[in-house]
Amino acid sequence: MYLRHFLILIFGLSALSFSYKNNSRKGKFDINNLQDTLEVSQTKLYKQNAHASYYSDKLNGRKTASGQVFNNSKYTAAHKTLKFGTKVKVTNVVNDKSVIVTINDRGPFIKGREIDLTKKAFMEIAKNKQRGVLIVDIEILE
Repeated sequence: MYLRHFLILIFGLSALSFSYKNNSRKGKFDINNLQDTLEVSQTKLYKQNAHASYYSDKLNGRKTASGQVFNNSKYTAAHKTLKFGTKVKVTNVVNDKSVIVTINDRGPFIKGREIDLTKKAFMEIAKNKQRGVLIVDIEILE
């Protein structure tokens, strides 16, 4: 009986390993790993002292303007004019923390706001987690 459980465990782990190796070779890009893998070679200042906010959780699962499904736990953002797929570095001017996000939606549609970040990206750079707006600098990665 123990031998059967042991063999099932071994075959399950080997199948999992095989599946992982095959998926890693397909060249799929995981936006969650963007923070660790992107090497910033050059940035171009887009806007200083811009207002940034974050998405509501109720938007999870809906389609963005680019057609991707929105997920508040990824590193993406909405901007009114930047092209979809543009990578931008957003830096909190108060504590100098920054995050790199990919533009995949349109917005924000509130006067005075420049960029909407996902909750994960926003909380990573926020000093006061209770506030929903930050003053940030936005740089385009080239």
